[in-house]
Amino acid sequence: MTERQDQRGDRAPGPALRPGPRPLPLHLAMAGAAWTGSLSSLSASSAGWAPWSSSAQQSENAKAKAALAAALAGADPAALAEAVRGAAARRLAAFLDGLDAYRSHRFSRAAPAATIVWRRGGARLLDYGRGDEAHAVLLVPSLVNRSYILDLLPGRSLTAYLAANGVQPLLFDWGDIEGEEFAFDLDDFIVERLDPAFDRARLLASGRPLTLAGYCMGGNLALALAQRRAGKIAGLALLATPWDFHAERPESARALAAFADVLMPGFRSLGAMPLDVLQGLFAGLDPLLAYKKFRRFAALDPNSAEALAFVALEDWLNDGVPLPWRVAEECLIGWYGDNRPGRGAWTVAGNVVRPESFARPSLAVIPNDDRIVPPASALPLAQALPDCTILRASAGHIGMMAGSRARTELWAPLAGWIRARA
Repeated sequence: MTERQDQRGDRAPGPALRPGPRPLPLHLAMAGAAWTGSLSSLSASSAGWAPWSSSAQQSENAKAKAALAAALAGADPAALAEAVRGAAARRLAAFLDGLDAYRSHRFSRAAPAATIVWRRGGARLLDYGRGDEAHAVLLVPSLVNRSYILDLLPGRSLTAYLAANGVQPLLFDWGDIEGEEFAFDLDDFIVERLDPAFDRARLLASGRPLTLAGYCMGGNLALALAQRRAGKIAGLALLATPWDFHAERPESARALAAFADVLMPGFRSLGAMPLDVLQGLFAGLDPLLAYKKFRRFAALDPNSAEALAFVALEDWLNDGVPLPWRVAEECLIGWYGDNRPGRGAWTVAGNVVRPESFARPSLAVIPNDDRIVPPASALPLAQALPDCTILRASAGHIGMMAGSRARTELWAPLAGWIRARA
């Protein structure tokens, strides 16, 4: 294909297709497995619907599945087989149509409405302020994803909302890993990048209250920074931040660590954990997610705000950065395998990171539908903080930050809490 869609949805000549969703071969393989799985389930049904009865015993939808099995028991086998094959083929075709519509969409992200006020290595500090805010906040995103999830699109931007509601947003952007940073561990990123950016943020705050807020893994790094600079900040907000990595499915966490340990010699040789490997691990949380969401995208009007939001978010998901091998080792083996944060054994610059030692006001926002950071992982961190307000958001990990309900579930409560810091 040699065309792409522009933001208005009409066709126009354009460059090559998007390479994502990443890793594309994995998503195509899972879609193919879903198609063949439908046919396999149909074949198994001839033996008394064994898959249905087995699944019913293990699922909260057991009654619905049992009722469906009973209804289909009297169906004509040939007609049923044809119906299942047709439905499976239509689903696969819809997935491929959605994939093509995304990869050929001409949407491109506009330049951020921010000023670069500090830079070191690949890292930058972006000032989204308007100049009339009474408070300031240093926002720390995850190291493994781009920072612009906090400024995704007009109308889906935490930074724009904060700036319009009395808070100067200073967004720390880890940027592209450069030079010496490929040999960095978490200590280095905190001490050599986050620490000096915090000093610059304090100067920009000019005596106004400065709050620290971290999202996902950025919350862990923000907590380590807050412990080092407790007397210099008005409060700490932790947004969907993991802590106890064995609170839910510890066997899966240990298996992930064991898998990473096998691959670690290769990561050391490359200097980093490749992006497609990291994306493949995320895909493992819900192997059929891409199959489902691209089928839904195929039915959208490409002119619609919903379609543009989908493309913008999918671009962000596929725009990660390789993870330096020391960081990959510390997080995948040290956090997931050994549960060092949850056990009180995670250290930064020689000091144990202890949430119970941070006595300043804190806020923990925990999404109820989070599959990336399960609530059971985030809650122990909130409970360990001595002066913590806990907010449960009716959203998922990413939807809380940039979804259609983000304004009510996160942005407004966060802005109000920051403004209350004096």
